[in-house]
Amino acid sequence: MQLLLAKKVAIVTGGASGIGRATVELFTQQGANVVIADIDSHQGQALAAELGDATVFKKTDVADPEQVKALVDFAIDHFGGLDIMFNNAGISGAVHYSFLEDDLADFHKVIDVNLFGVMTGCQHAGRYMAKQGSGSIINTSSIAGLKPGLPLISYRAAKAGVIHFTKSIARELGEYNVRVNCIAPGHIPAAQTFYDMAEMTSRMQPLQRQGRPHDVANAALYLASELSAQVTGLVLPVDGGSNLGGPLEKRQK
Repeated sequence: MQLLLAKKVAIVTGGASGIGRATVELFTQQGANVVIADIDSHQGQALAAELGDATVFKKTDVADPEQVKALVDFAIDHFGGLDIMFNNAGISGAVHYSFLEDDLADFHKVIDVNLFGVMTGCQHAGRYMAKQGSGSIINTSSIAGLKPGLPLISYRAAKAGVIHFTKSIARELGEYNVRVNCIAPGHIPAAQTFYDMAEMTSRMQPLQRQGRPHDVANAALYLASELSAQVTGLVLPVDGGSNLGGPLEKRQK
């Protein structure tokens, strides 16, 4: 069976753990060479050592545009090109259940990582991909960017921005045969999860199945590969249907 990403070069930001790690593992299984970008050197280097020569770690703070540029340059120099940019790194920020009581102290940090980091990743990768006339850019948003509510108001604003930004640049980069799409995970366990996942799944998801990082990785693989050759500007929820609302009440027979 032909590998979906044979001879492709990918960058995965936030690649040392969670969704990023699951994606790095899947991309390499499908034949890609992958640069693991993360601020966690210990986990990133350990993952690269585990997966072998098809991966390499590059410590990167996506909030710093110079580090993002250096990351893209590094991938091109090390593996000879860049075909896939997965802007996945993100932080949740402080948990406040009232906007009126939120001091917004985390706003700039959350925006810098979750939105500005995505924008600079798209720009630096997009410049290279436009010149070569091909590429796939994938951005991680969240169902928090699709559904209004509390808590994490700065996070929600940033993730909503990622969605609109993704659609906006998909129109420009389409001219160069570069696709730009967005994944919106929901209720996927992560290091920053602060609520009861089982209870949330029962109450909020029509599909009563617990999502896992590899579910999002599978969506990223679809968007990275030629399976989605005619797809751009898409926002793909991976959330068990949470964006639709909770399960319907069971009818009495």
